[in-house]
Amino acid sequence: MRVFVTGASGWVGSAVVPELIGAGHQVVGLAKSDSSAAAIAAAGAEVLRGGLDDPDILRKGAADSDGVVHLAFIHDFARFEEAIQTDARAIAVMGAALEGSGKPLVVTAGTPALPGRVATERDEAPPGSPAAGRDANAKAALDMAARGVRPSVVRLPRSVHGEGDTHGFLARLIGIARDADVSGYVGDGSSRWPAVHVLDAAHLFRLALEHAPAGSVLQAVADEGVPTRDIAEVIGRHLDLQTSPAPAEDFGFLGPLLSVDQPASSALTRELLGWQPTRPGLLEDLDEGHYF
Repeated sequence: MRVFVTGASGWVGSAVVPELIGAGHQVVGLAKSDSSAAAIAAAGAEVLRGGLDDPDILRKGAADSDGVVHLAFIHDFARFEEAIQTDARAIAVMGAALEGSGKPLVVTAGTPALPGRVATERDEAPPGSPAAGRDANAKAALDMAARGVRPSVVRLPRSVHGEGDTHGFLARLIGIARDADVSGYVGDGSSRWPAVHVLDAAHLFRLALEHAPAGSVLQAVADEGVPTRDIAEVIGRHLDLQTSPAPAEDFGFLGPLLSVDQPASSALTRELLGWQPTRPGLLEDLDEGHYF
């Protein structure tokens, strides 16, 4: 397949592109900057210059492809509403280009946070929650099944970890610990984060592209829920820092995420597509030392 990938040079995209190429697909990656274009070309993919705010380029990339994997998102929490709107427009443009073709459109969202229970693929993000905006965009993509597209959604958990991660939530927590000279957690540290290794997530995106039935909601979850105190303890051990509770505001935008118990499962995803994570779990990955 000729696959158009947005976010091809990003953290997840940099794993998805070689996963697709290794399976025999031809990849065309969207690149807004020279550095992104160079990274995409170095991975063995074709480069299409443009950004999420360029509908003509998105339309061309989708129309000239046999399927789309949409990973790009503006990760600027100060512009979150703008990012949601840009994402919605991009999905609408690419979906329209695929209309009537039966071709796959794989979009990205986040696992919902449902304190007190494990979120499944059948659950929706609560209104007003950080995941609700992307969830609404994902629903719009799924509705395109009625227009002759084969859409699916891959929900990513709070931590997508692995060697080379320099800007993800784990990397940020490590930076906060270094700056504060203490490895902290919010409350009693019992709040849980779901997690997945980036290479396992990349494999699921490929399976979704190749096999997911129209309307599928998938969750790329390997670790159902890792207590945030356990994460802090591993960070503290590697940095030789004390581990202790800290106010949520000490963690900036991560504070609310650390405060909410938000485990998630992938049982339905595994049953549907036969996806089986094989890479190290979050704590094991931290203990390998490459984050430090």
